[in-house]
Amino acid sequence: MRKDEIISASEIGHWVYCNRAWYLARTGAENRNVRALGRGQRAHEAHSRTLVRARALHWLAILFLMLAMLLIFVAILLGTSVF
Repeated sequence: MRKDEIISASEIGHWVYCNRAWYLARTGAENRNVRALGRGQRAHEAHSRTLVRARALHWLAILFLMLAMLLIFVAILLGTSVF
């Protein structure tokens, strides 16, 4: 069996995601839309940064919520008015 006849599990994943892109990569075809690919990559990078910020804000909100709950609990234990 020749090496080019062997398809790896990774290649199957690429084919399932986009069989045309898999074929073009396998045949060594060059991309003719380099500018569009660059724009797409920059858009994905910007989206990734947005998700990282959203995740950080999510955990910060959880932290503040837990802090507020702790303060209310302590106030109840001390018998002081919370509201």
